[in-house]
Amino acid sequence: MGDKIRVLLADDHVVLREATAELVEHQPDMEVVGQTATGKETIAQAKKLHPDVVVMDIAMPRLGGQEATRRIVAECPSTRVLVLTAHQEADYIIALLEAGAIGYLPKTVSLNELLDAIRATSRGESVLPPSVASVVVRHLVGPRKRAPETGLTPREMDVLRLLAQGLTNYQIARQLGLSVRTIEAHLTHIYAKLDVHSRTEAALLAQRKGWLPPESQSPGLENSD
Repeated sequence: MGDKIRVLLADDHVVLREATAELVEHQPDMEVVGQTATGKETIAQAKKLHPDVVVMDIAMPRLGGQEATRRIVAECPSTRVLVLTAHQEADYIIALLEAGAIGYLPKTVSLNELLDAIRATSRGESVLPPSVASVVVRHLVGPRKRAPETGLTPREMDVLRLLAQGLTNYQIARQLGLSVRTIEAHLTHIYAKLDVHSRTEAALLAQRKGWLPPESQSPGLENSD
C-alpha cells in the first residue's frame, strides 16, 4: 500500500470525476485519496492529504485551476499537478505551466494515456503531448505575448475589451469563437489578476488605467453584471 501513487482528483464534473476515480482505483499501483469539485477545496485537501499527484481541471468554481495549481505547488512541495482539461488554448497551457503544473493533457486522451501520465507525473517527469508541446515551443521561441502592464494574456485582454463594450458572456463567446464556459473561466482569471469582483469593476479599472481604446468603453456597462 505504501508504494501506491496517491492521487487527488479535482473536477466539478461529478460523472467524469467518479469515472476517473474508478479507473485509477483499479490500478495496482495507484489509489484515490480524495475527490474535490472546487479550487479552494482542492487546495485544502492537498494540504491535508499530501497526495503524490493532483489531477486538476481548469474551470472550477470558487477559485480556478490556475490559482489552485499555483497555491498547491507553493504550499505542498511534494505534490505534483497534472492538468486534465478540455481547454487547449495557448493562453491556458502557458499559464498553467507557469503556475507550476508538471503536465497538461486534453480530455481527449485515452484511458491508458491518462494512467501513464499519472505515473510519469509522480516520477517528476513532464507530461506534454505533441499538440501541447508545440504550443510551448512556439511560446519559447516567439516574442513574449503576455502584456506586462496588465498581467493579462492577450486572450484575457480580448475578453476584457468586449466585456467593457457591454457584451454578455454568450456574445463574447460567439465573437471570439469560444464556449461560454471558456469565457467564464477567462473572467475568473481576470477578476483574480485585477483583484476585482465584478464585470463593472474590471472594466472601470481597465478604463482608469488606460488599457482600453475609447471604442471599448461602454456608458451602459453598469447594467451588464
